[in-house]
Amino acid sequence: MNPAKSVSIMCFHDELCQVFNALMTALSLLRNGAKVTVFFGSRGVNAVHKDKVGSLQCLPDMPELGEAVTRRMDELELPTVEDLFFMFTHEGGEVLACPLNVPLFGMSERDLIEGAKLADPVRYYQEVVIAADMNLTF
Repeated sequence: MNPAKSVSIMCFHDELCQVFNALMTALSLLRNGAKVTVFFGSRGVNAVHKDKVGSLQCLPDMPELGEAVTRRMDELELPTVEDLFFMFTHEGGEVLACPLNVPLFGMSERDLIEGAKLADPVRYYQEVVIAADMNLTF
């Protein structure tokens, strides 16, 4: 039997489509037997803020197109980002937030969604990124 693949996904955006794609990819890989860690850095930390996660916008620089995409996502009855986080963490995925960007964006660990925690940079880079079979960025 082959050992599980290890995947590191980094999300540096708080734009709904980017976060959704990162989480759908993470969940799909997890459900196919990979060990998956999703790291949120830069503006991405807003996606793991419990009061901001529900108001992420798709293509905020193009409001009409963003609203059309959001409507289409609703029509397709796609899961919300909150649902994806819940499924991912409850099925064994790891969600980490950048310990430098969290305070930079006026947040603390108490502001993170359930299941998310601050990354330990040394552990994260040595045991997750360098050890990963695949590194993806969004």
